[in-house]
Amino acid sequence: MITIISSTNRKNSVSKQVALQYQELLKDLGSESTIIDLENLPSDFIATALYENQGTNVDFNPIRDHMKTAQKYVFIVPEYNGSFPGILKTFLDALEFPGTLKGKKCAMVGLSSGIQGGVMAMSHLTDIFNYLGMHVLANKPKLTRVNGMMEDGRLTDESSLRRLKEQATTLIDF
Repeated sequence: MITIISSTNRKNSVSKQVALQYQELLKDLGSESTIIDLENLPSDFIATALYENQGTNVDFNPIRDHMKTAQKYVFIVPEYNGSFPGILKTFLDALEFPGTLKGKKCAMVGLSSGIQGGVMAMSHLTDIFNYLGMHVLANKPKLTRVNGMMEDGRLTDESSLRRLKEQATTLIDF
């Protein structure tokens, strides 16, 4: 089972659309997956699930528990202000430290409306994951100008779809 993280809390995000399509891709490759969409975090998450409140938010605890038991992840990472969304960092801070991600494996897909494809966002996130002891797959597709590659909520660019399939295949065997 692979856990896909839609790494923004923006409503109707491209990240969520790509996460759903990635889930279909994994299914086609014979791998089960689930999606955690940060748009659906509890509204009081920041005030009630961090620091001295870790483990006390009954709405967040099932997500936290899932993250502890999952072994492989795909982070769909949009570029926000030259890095990744702050809600993703806050989400990571709410997980049990140090054990939640240590020794586990992940892949990343970078998204941007510009030409960088989230390269800086994924670089920053890789540094954090390395610090936490997570193994990061080197194959990190960068989807540049992603908004122009979407039709009816689906990624249509064949080159991008091919890169996602290659990454997913590698992640399954990782």
